[in-house]
Amino acid sequence: MSVNTSPILPCLWLPANIEEAIAFYVRLFEDAEVRHVQKMPDGSVLAIRFRVRNQEFLALGGRPDGAPTDVVSFQIDCADQAEVDHFWDGLVAGGGKEIMCGWLRDRFGVTWQVVPSMMPGLLSRPDQAGAQRAFQAMMKMKKLVIADLEAAYRGE
Repeated sequence: MSVNTSPILPCLWLPANIEEAIAFYVRLFEDAEVRHVQKMPDGSVLAIRFRVRNQEFLALGGRPDGAPTDVVSFQIDCADQAEVDHFWDGLVAGGGKEIMCGWLRDRFGVTWQVVPSMMPGLLSRPDQAGAQRAFQAMMKMKKLVIADLEAAYRGE
């Protein structure tokens, strides 16, 4: 088993079959990998340690009270619209739910923020009126569309 190099290891306690969930994440994120599968004496899977974008996670299955909440979400920093589209479309596929402002909940109940890396800079540019227009445009979107955010900033 690999040693966790981070002092904090996020643990996802999922109601669904964790093998299915982790296989989904490993397919969606090209750099993801399963690091260790911990099995019970009967052979069933107790926990899976996996890595996504250099972040280690632990997943436990069998959450008895339903899906995780929105109290914790995971933000994906996307280089361009193609990455936004890839992660957004992949995470809502098969029963995920679009929320708003770049937020969604995947079919396993995990909440994600799919955000273009240019967004913080756009909202903090010197033209405060433009930044406010971009912010208002973002508030009306579900999936964030970079071209529309930039057009709003310019007042188009």
